[in-house]
Formats: sequence, C-alpha cells, structure tokens
Amino acid sequence: MTLIGRIAAMAMGLGLGCLPVLAPALEADAAAVVQDLPVVTLAPATRERIQERVPVSGSLRARQSVLIHANVSGHEIREIRAEVGDRVKAGDVLAVLADDTLRAQLAQAEAEDARAVASVRQAESQIASAEATLTQAATALERTRALRQSGNASQAVLDQAIATEAAARASSASASDGLSVAQAAQRQAAAAQRIAVLNLDYSRIVAPVDGLVVARGAELGALSGGADPLFTLIDGGEIEMDADVIETALGQIKPGDAALIQVAGLGEVRGRVRLVPAAVDPVTRLGQARIALDADPRLRIGLFAQGWVVTDEREAVTVPASAILSDDSGDRVQVVADGKVESRPVRAGIIWQDRREVISGLSPEETVIARAGAFFRSGDAVRAAP
Repeated sequence: MTLIGRIAAMAMGLGLGCLPVLAPALEADAAAVVQDLPVVTLAPATRERIQERVPVSGSLRARQSVLIHANVSGHEIREIRAEVGDRVKAGDVLAVLADDTLRAQLAQAEAEDARAVASVRQAESQIASAEATLTQAATALERTRALRQSGNASQAVLDQAIATEAAARASSASASDGLSVAQAAQRQAAAAQRIAVLNLDYSRIVAPVDGLVVARGAELGALSGGADPLFTLIDGGEIEMDADVIETALGQIKPGDAALIQVAGLGEVRGRVRLVPAAVDPVTRLGQARIALDADPRLRIGLFAQGWVVTDEREAVTVPASAILSDDSGDRVQVVADGKVESRPVRAGIIWQDRREVISGLSPEETVIARAGAFFRSGDAVRAAP
C-alpha cells in the first residue's frame, strides 16, 4: 500500500471528524510524493522552417581560365602594362613587343603589293595591244583571201597573212594568261600585306575578354614565343567551387540549388550549383560538382571551402534530436501529458540544427521528454524540471 493509501485508511479508521486535523498532514505527504517523482526535461514540439542539406567541400577555381600567348615569336618584350590582381577589359594592352622588324616586313609587303598591282595593269595593257594586233591581222587575212580569189594575190602572200593572224591570236591568248598570273601574284601580295599588318598588331598583347589577371609569365627583355603563357586571366573574374559530393547524395542535388559556403579566412559566401557530377571517382567514391559563387573581390583560386547545398526547404514539426528514440521497432517519442508518459511511435525525418523532423505521429505544442526518454514507459508519472 502506498503512503497516501495508508493515510487514507487511517483517516477512515479514526472517523470523518478527524479529517480537518489530518488535512495538513495529507497535503504534506502528497507534496512529498510529488517530490519523489522523477524529474525530466520537457520540450514542446514546434513547427518551424527546416532545410535539407548535402555537405560539400573542395577548393576554389576559375570558372574559365584564359591563357594568353604571343602570336609572333622571337620579338623582345619592351613593356609590361598589367600585373597580377589587375582587372582588365577586352582590348586592354597587357604588354608591348619590339616592332621594328614587323614594321619593316609590313613596308616590304606593301611594296610587293604595289608591284603586283602594276604588273596587273601592265598585263592588261599587253592584252589590249595583242587584241589590236589580232584585229589587224584578221582584217589583213580577209583582204588577202579576197585578192587571192580574184587572182590579184599569190598563194605565198595568203600563207603569210594566215601565219600572221595565227601569231596574233597566240599573242592575245598569252597576254590573257599573263593577266591571270599577274592577278594571282597581286592576290598573294595582298595576303602577305594583311599578314604583315596582323603581325604588327600582334606586337601589342591585348586582353581578349574582360577578366582578372591571376598569373604573369612575361618579363622585360624576354623573347616572345615560349611554351608558357605570358598572362593568365579568369574570364569575367568568375570564381567557383570545385565541390566534392559523396556518391550517396548525388541524386539529391540539381543545377540551381542554393549553396552556403564557408571559405577559409573569408566567412560565408552564397552560391548556386552550376553543374552536377557526371561521374564518380572509383577510389574516393566522390563526385565533383561546380558551384558558382557570388562575386566577391576577396575570393582567390586555391582557397579551401566547405559548406552545404540546400536541396529542399519546408515547414515541419520538430523536436530535439535527443527526444527521438530508435530501436528495431522503429522511431518513437515519450509524450508527457498531465504528468503521465505516453510512448508514441512516430515517423522521423532529417536532423536540422540539433532538432529532428517528425513527419507524422506528433502534433505541434505537444510536450515530449527531451533527454533520457528510454528510461520511461507508458503510464510512468514524472514531473518537469524547473
């Protein structure tokens, strides 16, 4: 028999008239009983906004690197006008090569082109002269044939007229061929002139795109044409994260998902998934995603970064993660109502900031045991910690 039961029996044995005397004792004993109940930490189930995340880590890299080489080789670098860290616009001059030889080559090409143009004109004149001679020879041949038919010219004179007309026709054809040769030479000279102009333009090393200079291999006095680039740019200055993703999470991420990235020494930078992995490394079991980061002048390629890709965001009922008990029969929580414990099965979801999502089985504002719920069973009486 419990302490309260014994007290009640004593009161009945002594008669109802003793109840006023025993009431204080009963209240004191009841308070003592309450004090003997286990103390538990309670927490309400709350509805809040949660995020489903996938962890990522990796290094920063250029979204698109641009390697700039000299298009003409063997020329001394006279000026350097860009340094690492400079932001440049398309067309900005980065370096200048010695152009004395290139200017001389251009002058030579221009002279060759002028000579070729003159040769074309000369060939055209020769064609005009040959055609005039051919016309004269053809007229003489017709006149000689008429005289021969009337008996006023000998056969020898006719033969001479025929030979002269044939020679004039051959000269006309040769002149036409000469014009074709002269025109081909002129086109070749014009092409050589254009190449010379391009080479002279190439003496000024310019940025092909807007970007950020991240490397400079050019040195004053060095000769152009080596295997190493003179400058390396990041196209548009765009830096992204080469993010490693565990293979079991690859199916959760998609292009456009928001990302919250912690960059070493800089703090949080936001971004979005640009590319999802198309393959997984068979050794590390990781895939590499590309995360485009918001523009920040502090970003540097090579920095280590880690963070999360947010794959889903929703309203959900949550409890402290320690309130979820799991065993072979599934997940459950210990609900407390009116000081009594009810062990209730639930369907648990993701963990979000030390809280666990409860998909079903629990309503908002219901109270659960936050910690050590495994020590209680349905029907146990408990009292809340202050």
